[in-house]
Amino acid sequence: MALRQVADGVLVHQSELIQNNTVVVRGRSGVLLIDAGIRGEEMACLANDLRELGQPVVAGFATHPDWDHVLWHPDLGDAPRYGTARCAAYLRELRSNPGWRDRVATGLPPEIEDEVPLELYGLITGLPAGTDRVPWDGPAVRIVEHPAHAPGHAALLIEERGVLAAGDMLSDLLVPMFDDTTTAIEDYLTGLRVLEDAVADVEVVVPGHGSVGRGDEVRARIQLDRAYVRALRDGREFDDPRIGASVKPGWEWVNDLHEGNTARFARS
Repeated sequence: MALRQVADGVLVHQSELIQNNTVVVRGRSGVLLIDAGIRGEEMACLANDLRELGQPVVAGFATHPDWDHVLWHPDLGDAPRYGTARCAAYLRELRSNPGWRDRVATGLPPEIEDEVPLELYGLITGLPAGTDRVPWDGPAVRIVEHPAHAPGHAALLIEERGVLAAGDMLSDLLVPMFDDTTTAIEDYLTGLRVLEDAVADVEVVVPGHGSVGRGDEVRARIQLDRAYVRALRDGREFDDPRIGASVKPGWEWVNDLHEGNTARFARS
């Protein structure tokens, strides 16, 4: 079984390639699945693990519209899949283009492009603006929407369990990545403030990619991301363990992300 418990009633299933974390929250009649992905074989494995536990998927949630967070597999069933209104609108517009599959496929890592099922890609039901809870029969899951990283990005706070599913933020492996807007730096700093306000009682953070953070590390990751973003804004060098010579083996390409960030914001 590939599921790992990180808190009472909260489990994580991690992909091999870019360490995507799918969060599983147990409810009364089944589970909430946050950010299913990424290879078809992995999602089928996850579905099998849940069947063995006697836990059907009763709801899904996509934290944001990036390709690796809006996937699904038939074996996971036909439960409603939610996202914020902005996330769902972005995906509807994408899927309305007759060439959307080709557009998505060009952004897939070449080593798995034939293993990522796109049939159910992006079929997200947008929750009305201002909705602050995931509609399901499990523990309260608060939607923490903010403007950082991608349109309609939201972290999910499983309040009773002290767990924050952070989407593509607060990673120990990836530096901050920015939306393609003129206010991307300010939006990211706003997003970090929103998350900081939400984590007072959080003991576990699950990033979209990388390892689970616990205890003091939850706040430390917010501080690390804030220092990185401010250094970019101010054009300063910054000693970050996710880049440079100290980068984790196999993740050297994160240096390329950092160089792209530096070039982009140096121009602006």
